[in-house]
Amino acid sequence: MTVTVVGDVMLARRVATAAGDDPAAPLRPLAARLAAADLTVGNLESTLSREGAPTQGGDSFGADPAVLEGLEHAGFDALSLANNHLGDYGPAALRTTVTRVARAGITPFGAGANLAVARKPAILRAGGLRFGFLAFNAIGETPAATAASPGAVQLRMPPRTGPLNEGDLAAVQAQIRQLRDRVDVVVVLPHWGDQYTSRPVPAQRTVGRALVDAGADLVVGGHPHVLQGVELRRGKLIAHSLGNFVFDMDFSSRTMEGAFLELSFWGDELKAADLVPYRMDGRFTPRAVEGAAARSVLAPVWPESGAPFSAGR
Repeated sequence: MTVTVVGDVMLARRVATAAGDDPAAPLRPLAARLAAADLTVGNLESTLSREGAPTQGGDSFGADPAVLEGLEHAGFDALSLANNHLGDYGPAALRTTVTRVARAGITPFGAGANLAVARKPAILRAGGLRFGFLAFNAIGETPAATAASPGAVQLRMPPRTGPLNEGDLAAVQAQIRQLRDRVDVVVVLPHWGDQYTSRPVPAQRTVGRALVDAGADLVVGGHPHVLQGVELRRGKLIAHSLGNFVFDMDFSSRTMEGAFLELSFWGDELKAADLVPYRMDGRFTPRAVEGAAARSVLAPVWPESGAPFSAGR
């Protein structure tokens, strides 16, 4: 069984301009490789609707729903919507985005029309196994889902949404425990951390380990826009950030590169995890790199990683 997880996918703003009349263009060079996995998952960092007024000014990301063609072609089976940009055009656009993702045959998770829907896991079957995916937003900006209003699953924690909220963490841990009884593998995608640094904030390590202790088999974070360190907890992998997969942040080289995870499972056990480095070109299109370029992309990861990835931690 192979599972591929990519970082933040933002297909609006200058990415859309560069793509022109081919909304699938940013994903096309890596589409075959992504689609070759039994399951492919990532974080969609935008709405697919601009029904309301922008809530974050020029940092409001509203992609043309035609980008779903590229996501389908690249084999995405599920998309986390638990991030700080799903609410960029208000509640109507948020609900429309969730609906459009689902209608494309891609399972959304981490957000929805109310808290019950947002907490519903994506459960995908492949190779005789059941994989369950959960997500939460720790950055804010997108409203927290409530019993009666749309939004994302929220976990308040440093550095953006205050001190670690033990009640929020306990609720996510309860989700994991409930899902643990229904699936063979549990994967959590947090949207957390500090931007533009490879070093996870201490709260990421605390929360990531708590998620594993509750039963998560794999934790893969996003939001920092650059690659961050990785660690093992009880033999389970925590990758704190995979960086931007598609984004128009060409103000630095670090935000124009990253890595996606290619994971190999034998039964329900993770046997191998490869970080596949890439760099985006001038049209914000990721392309895999090898040799010295690959080593350069991954170099910032190892000093911020735990054993066995970095000596001395």
